[in-house]
Parts: sequence; structure tokens; C-alpha cells
Amino acid sequence: MTVIHHDRRKPVKTQDRVFQVINYTLFALFALICVYPFYYLIINSISANDLSASGLVNWVPKGIHFKNYQEVLKLNGIGLAAFVSLARTVIGTACTVLASAYLGFMFTQQKMWHRKLWYRLTIITMYFNAGLIPMFMTMKTLHLTNNFLVYIIPAIVQPFNIIMVKTYVESIPASLQEAAEIDGAGVLTIFGKVILPTSKPILATIAIWAAVAQWNSFQDTLVYITDQKLYSLQYLLYTYLNQANSLATLVKASGNVQAVASLATTQTPTSIRMTISVIVVLPILFIYPMFQKYFVKGIMIGSVKG
Repeated sequence: MTVIHHDRRKPVKTQDRVFQVINYTLFALFALICVYPFYYLIINSISANDLSASGLVNWVPKGIHFKNYQEVLKLNGIGLAAFVSLARTVIGTACTVLASAYLGFMFTQQKMWHRKLWYRLTIITMYFNAGLIPMFMTMKTLHLTNNFLVYIIPAIVQPFNIIMVKTYVESIPASLQEAAEIDGAGVLTIFGKVILPTSKPILATIAIWAAVAQWNSFQDTLVYITDQKLYSLQYLLYTYLNQANSLATLVKASGNVQAVASLATTQTPTSIRMTISVIVVLPILFIYPMFQKYFVKGIMIGSVKG
């Protein structure tokens, strides 16, 4: 007996094919627009510095060399500054995620004393800020100026992150917490063994935000820190970048043709700017894909109801 299988798949309409082609083309162009700036930085940082400074490197690297990275990494204090940035990123991110998770969880608990009041007082800080001078005076009064903790403590409580966690926890079935309470679990046990394991997507999202903010921040160093041992990598590279621009201007103004030619073939403000940008961006580019699957899920929290 012969069995005849009929292909029941509907034929793809011409309109659908046209839509798919246009859709894929637009998304490909959008992806190119997003990726190209990073690609541009990288190819200019490894190309001949005179060509890069002249704007002749746009799509393909020319005169490839890695001397720019060697010179930047030789800058005085770069190792200690990198350690400070790494430490503040790791510690600051961990503290921010833990505080956001715990406060977001507690604000969902009906038995919390004056829960709505504390929640509103926390959220209101999103809309009102005392300003830079009062903030500096507060940090100085708390002895946090020229203190590593100034990188950590002010960033621990982030109202928007707390809102995200609170929304996510409210989407978790209440039966999980009720079952734990019947088994005799306390608040901390429920938080550690029930809430944290089920909140990985939103916590990963917050971790990405906190890590990027900590790694890229340099304004707090500019305002609160004068001790060079506490300089962050971004601030130190920023100061060297300004010095490089000033040096290039002075050399050109002096009329020393040989010095100008040497600067064009070795270190130029453009090559230093490109190299510094790549050094600052690369760690985030490597870390982000590790959390992407959690990030996409966590960022959608609250977008669909019912």
C-alpha cells in the first residue's frame, strides 16, 4: 500500500517575500550602522597613524601595526588605574544588584512596615537631585572624598533597578513563597533560595547596566578624587588624551617639521583617541554577549500584561 504525503504548507505569497526582503535589508543596514563605529575605532587604532589622522582609513586597515597599544599601555599608572576600575566595577556591580534585588523583593511584601511610604521615598529620588555642590559637601562630610568607597556607596541604591526587580518579583507565582513559608522559611531564606534563583534574567539585566555605568564612569573621579592612587582607568586615559592633544598643538605651533612628521608616523591625537576608545569599550563588548540571553528576557519585564 502506497502512502502519499501531501505538502500542506501554504505557498509563500509574493507580498510576503517582498516584505521579508525589505525587512531583512533594513535590519542588516541597522546592524551595520550599530557595528561600524566600533569597527572604525579598531581599524584606525591599528592602522598607520599618519593615514588615520588624515581620515584615509574608513573600511580596511592600512599599514597595520600595534605600537599604539604598546605605547598606551606603557603610560604611567595605567596598571593601578585598571585595577581600580576593575575593582569598582566588580564590587559596585555586586552591591548594586544585591541591594536592588533585596529592596525590590521587600517592597512586594505586605507585612513590611510602612512599605508604601519607604517605596515612595525611594522612587522620589529619581526626580529630585540636590546638585553637584551639595553632593560634594555630603561626600566630604562623610569622609568619602579620596576614598575608594565613593565609587561604591552612592551607586548602591538605584530606584529604577528597584522598580524593575519589584515588577519581576510580582510576576513570580505567590504559591512559591507561600509554600516556603509553610515549610518554616523566613524572609532571608525565601529571598536567598526562592527569589534570587528565579530572578536571574532581571538581575543579569541590572548587572549589565551597573557594570557599564561603573566601568565608563570618570566624573566621580574628577569631582571627589585628588589622590592619583585612586584614579580610575577612564579618568587617567582622559587626562592623557588631553595631554596628547595639547602636545600635538604645541609641536605644530613650534614649526618643527621633523617633529611634526615624527608625530604623524608614531603617536597622534587621533591614534591615541582611537586606541583609548578601543581599550575602554572592549571589556564591555566581551562581557555583554555572556548576559545577552538574560538581558533580552529581563528587559521585556512589564511589557506584556495578562
